[in-house]
Amino acid sequence: MTDYLLIALLAVCASFIQRTTGFGFGVFIMTALPFLMPSYGEATALSGILSIFTTLIICIRMYRYIVWKRLWPILITFIVTSFAAIYLLTLLPVRTLLVLLGFALILTSVYFLFVGGRLHPKPTTSLQITTGVLSGLLGGFFGMQGPPVVLYFVSSEPDKNHYMGIISAYFLLGNLAMTLFRAYHGFVTQAVALASLPGLLGIVIGTFLGSVVFEKIPAKAFRYVVYSYIGICGIIVLITL
Repeated sequence: MTDYLLIALLAVCASFIQRTTGFGFGVFIMTALPFLMPSYGEATALSGILSIFTTLIICIRMYRYIVWKRLWPILITFIVTSFAAIYLLTLLPVRTLLVLLGFALILTSVYFLFVGGRLHPKPTTSLQITTGVLSGLLGGFFGMQGPPVVLYFVSSEPDKNHYMGIISAYFLLGNLAMTLFRAYHGFVTQAVALASLPGLLGIVIGTFLGSVVFEKIPAKAFRYVVYSYIGICGIIVLITL
């Protein structure tokens, strides 16, 4: 019961972050899910399922801002790469994955604290493919495919509404594809189904709160707080191995 309460609380926080910044659900929730679920693969499956519902709510509200032709190249590359990463997930030991996760969280934190916002790359086909590959690896291994695509869509979309719409569609379709593939490999288990129930309740609460404060809080300052915490969690993961 305690684990279910923790999952609900994590879902509140993660969906709040996703609604206010357009990303961060998987990065945040995967700091703790590997320690609450029976296996690492089931943790990534639960993260993906909960992210589907979070981004579905946002997509319904922001649908008119989604320009599909700008989404497909990077999404298709992501899906292919993530499938390969999920397959490798069945072969690698959990300890290795946790070490990789710890370093990935620290690097993500450092990027958003010191580099994010300073780089403004031009959207090109090669950049789309590279971004899709990086996002697929992070999504397949860690359930946190956000960082590469955030940089891409922030630089390529004309305004925050188009950014919020297209990146939410990306997460929705990408996580749907990965969840189906994870189910094929046996990661969507009864434990995942049971844990998703309190998670869904948390999503409803967190998404509502996020929509209320979306226009009121300084996003830049909020991200600094969030990703400082993510970096700390990455260090904790490595220390506690």
